[in-house]
Amino acid sequence: MDRKKLVLIGNGMAGVRALEELFALVPDAYDVTVFGAEPHPNYNRILLSPVLAGEQDFDDIVLNDLAWYAEHNIRLHLNCKVEQIDRENRVVRGQDGTEAPYDVAILATGSQPVILPVPGKELSGVLAYRDIADTQAMMDAAATGGDAVVIGGGLLGLEAANGLMKRGMKVTVVHLGRWLLERQLDETAGRLLEDSLAARGMDFCLEAQTESIVDDGAGRVAGVKLADGRFLPAKLVVMAVGIRPDTALAEAAGLACNRGVVVDDTLRTSDPSIYALGECANHRGVAYGLVAPLYEMAKVLAQHLAGPSEAAYQGSLLSTKLKVTGIELFSAGDFMGGEGCEDIVLSDPAAGLYKRLVIKDDKLVGACLYGDSADGGWYFKLMREGRELAETRDRLMFGEAFHLGDAGHQGMSRVAAMADGDEVCGCNGVCKGTIVKAIAEQGLMSVDAVKKHTKAASSCGSCTGLVEQILLNTLGSDFQESPKTRAVCGCTEHTHGEVRAAIRDRHLTTIPDVMRAMNWRTPNGCASCRPALNYYLVSTWPREAVDDPQSRFVNERVHANIQKDGTFSVIPQMKGGVTNADELRRIADVADKYQIPMVKVTGGQRIDLLGVKKDDLVNVWKDLGMKSGYAYGKSIRTVKTCVGSEFCRFGTQNSTQMGIDLETMLGRMWSPHKVKLAVSGCPRNCAESGIKDVGIIGVDSGWELYVGGNGGIKTEVAQFFVKVKTADEVREYAGAFLQLYREEGFYLERTVHYLARVGLEHAKAKVIDDAENRKALYERLLFSLDGLPDPWEERVEGAQQHEFKTLEVL
Repeated sequence: MDRKKLVLIGNGMAGVRALEELFALVPDAYDVTVFGAEPHPNYNRILLSPVLAGEQDFDDIVLNDLAWYAEHNIRLHLNCKVEQIDRENRVVRGQDGTEAPYDVAILATGSQPVILPVPGKELSGVLAYRDIADTQAMMDAAATGGDAVVIGGGLLGLEAANGLMKRGMKVTVVHLGRWLLERQLDETAGRLLEDSLAARGMDFCLEAQTESIVDDGAGRVAGVKLADGRFLPAKLVVMAVGIRPDTALAEAAGLACNRGVVVDDTLRTSDPSIYALGECANHRGVAYGLVAPLYEMAKVLAQHLAGPSEAAYQGSLLSTKLKVTGIELFSAGDFMGGEGCEDIVLSDPAAGLYKRLVIKDDKLVGACLYGDSADGGWYFKLMREGRELAETRDRLMFGEAFHLGDAGHQGMSRVAAMADGDEVCGCNGVCKGTIVKAIAEQGLMSVDAVKKHTKAASSCGSCTGLVEQILLNTLGSDFQESPKTRAVCGCTEHTHGEVRAAIRDRHLTTIPDVMRAMNWRTPNGCASCRPALNYYLVSTWPREAVDDPQSRFVNERVHANIQKDGTFSVIPQMKGGVTNADELRRIADVADKYQIPMVKVTGGQRIDLLGVKKDDLVNVWKDLGMKSGYAYGKSIRTVKTCVGSEFCRFGTQNSTQMGIDLETMLGRMWSPHKVKLAVSGCPRNCAESGIKDVGIIGVDSGWELYVGGNGGIKTEVAQFFVKVKTADEVREYAGAFLQLYREEGFYLERTVHYLARVGLEHAKAKVIDDAENRKALYERLLFSLDGLPDPWEERVEGAQQHEFKTLEVL
């Protein structure tokens, strides 16, 4: 059977997304032709701002490369604008004479930037900001510095201003409104944003109208004259005052248009063989300019093209989650409020935080967040569901974490509590279940891989942290983080390496010190950077830097592993897997007394008490009378051993005692990620030393040390490090290697990934070849560990009591 002919007019995000959705449903139903007015494959327009700012290259923002079009047998006509739709003969004609017959055509022509009708708009140096060509022109103009004026204080204008400022230009933003981003923020949040950007060097003329753009006498821009008489010198003027649907082609073809190409709930135009979606379409009187509604349209359109479908696009409840120059913003619904509405407001200007929740008829109808948008998705979900708030109103301002109990850092409990159908990436309409399924079926281990296979986090990037947590929650330690050459987080442009160096070189000892010294964008940091900073401080300046419990994951705050039902797992220390009758009796008594539902022997040769209530944690530790096993932390976990020469007829060395000695030495060691050791008494390797961070194998003439192993979904075999003769040498060489990792490893980087980054030879040179440096590393390790208290004992004695009490809401 002949395939139907489909022609897509417009090679942008909305149209190509419709093809992706269609191919997923019926891969071979259509013979597809695509016309693109630009000479580029489909790319992410949202990420033009990072390109302008020098944070990404053009190649980084391509969504579908040329190979993708070839893979789907698409006839692609780039740099070819369509000049006619011949509806009578069902033929699309390009400006170069190319003709493509169609059974079905899709209009996805997007929008055109609004150019103010002011004198001088045609001068050289006046640009819009819409595509790659505009971006390149701005980059070229900024190469020699000078003054720039950006007309428009909306999102696009501010991103253009920030990019030009980063490229060395002095930028003034001219805006007609009373505050910035008036469509996304209320006045309070807009003023906070203005203050923050002004502090970075951006100038503003608000409530200002452009009268003309002044000619320098040679046909180029000299500046901008405002209606109040002010003159702003500029060699570059960027107009970012809005967009309008591009309907010229549709109007010429006789399609019904009214501030966009008019479409019904199936995205069909007035011609039943032509569909339209994206910024060019007008659905129920609304033309959408955000990505999420465009992708919702694409999904509905694909279902109708794939076959008979009852799918209907019924419009979108809009939310905006943005990072404007690193500052997190979120708004949704009727965040301005009005008659019949009530406001709940939290404002802390000094900390750069502002939240406004608008309630009407006991339902959340609007939200505006500045400085911390982590709960934006949750508030948006409450709006979509129309949930009544009577029972939760008094806690609503504290966000989802308060409702979950222990959210910890980076959304770990939030991820566990999310249903598979809950949306993660609003830009691309990707839910948690889709991501988890892709991780399992495709073997994905990094955010970049998730982006490639699901599109989550590939647009504005604001959900990247949540995607990371889904990976971490699904894979555990096998999660491979993005390259650490990138910034620590959106709060700063500095990398992990730069932060570590600054803490060391400037002798910084507190998180506020680091943030001030390195010009942190957000005054209090975020859930990604605070745990990293806290680790770098305590590992660089032991006994001097103060550990900040609130900058740790929930597991490390309460010193137990949170489980999916909100209870905790308690694992006491059992050095070398050795225990005795007294300890076993105490464990049994505690299990009975606190009705612990499961007692399990772990793979690390310890006993795990699962299902402990948070309120019972301190009393459980007190009754056990044992040391913490640190099974919950970025720390030394355990040293697994075989019985060795003491009992085994094959054993060549006393592996059990060696394991006990190592765990005694390292027992309270914090590290970039969890660290596991194992000691085998002979080459038969019963303790699985070959897949540990540090593995030690006894041989007739001494001990062999291996480093960088990792068990799990992706098993990494440890690499041979050194052979030594004595137990003292084992402790010194192993300790020196771990201290090197502690000092040079990036936060949440396993030893295998650390060695992949720096090279095994680097570690050997520092530890094996340089005896003096090895001894210094070993001494620094012992110094940092000497005298550290056991956290369970501290809590039993009354420290941090607030962490172990259920908060009562009166």
